[in-house]
Amino acid sequence: MDKKLTWVPDEFNIVVPSAARMYDYVLGGAHNFKVDREAAERLLAAVPARDMVRLNRGFLRRAILFLVEAGIRQFLDLGSGIPTVDNVHEIAQEADPSCRVLYVDIEPITVAHSQLLLAGNGNAAVIRADLRQPQTILDSPEAHRLLDLTQPLGLIMVEVMQFVPDSDDPWSIVAGYRERLARGSYLALSHFTPDGMPERMAQAVEVFKSTQEPAYPRTHAEVMRLFDGFELVEPGLVYTAQWRPESPQDPGAHPHHSNLYAAVGQKL
Repeated sequence: MDKKLTWVPDEFNIVVPSAARMYDYVLGGAHNFKVDREAAERLLAAVPARDMVRLNRGFLRRAILFLVEAGIRQFLDLGSGIPTVDNVHEIAQEADPSCRVLYVDIEPITVAHSQLLLAGNGNAAVIRADLRQPQTILDSPEAHRLLDLTQPLGLIMVEVMQFVPDSDDPWSIVAGYRERLARGSYLALSHFTPDGMPERMAQAVEVFKSTQEPAYPRTHAEVMRLFDGFELVEPGLVYTAQWRPESPQDPGAHPHHSNLYAAVGQKL
């Protein structure tokens, strides 16, 4: 085994688990550490996390394809996580190679590995930044290179806003992006909720308290508020398995076990 892992930044030091690396482990990835795997196993004991992740990735894929079909050719993916299969740029650029994607994450390993993955792809890039600072992100050199804010854009906030506490006002954060987006832009968002399995999601919250990113699941009404200023496309805000499934059987008998609400809305 190489003594130096190229996807680990020199300054990186493992202290506590990372939600991004736990997600990677649940997906079967290799960019995680013992502390992440142990925390992920505790999460798996609390909630059906593998199903949650699988259904969330399915929603992401369907949402991106919907946006490409709707004419969107540029995407801003906030809290993008460690790259796995079916990343936004892979889905979008397979549909249309001209699609441009800017990834944003605050976790250093996520950014380092994304940089390796995207090397040589002139239509995709990643920056390390805090999604709570929309002006900083939208005014960054990479945003100016890849994104034209005078044209409609796909804003992706998939399974990330649950890590923003109420004290940071996640609703105002989303509004900060919305105000900079051109009319016709879309928001695709999924979010943890306690509505389907309240006791087990409470256990998951306890697991996340030991990580770098405590989680704050929200109710249907609270997630709906994140879409203020956007008009939801059908079927509205539903569990991930219920958002435009590819067949009637896909949602299964218990779609609420996905424990995430999802929707796509357009700025009119």
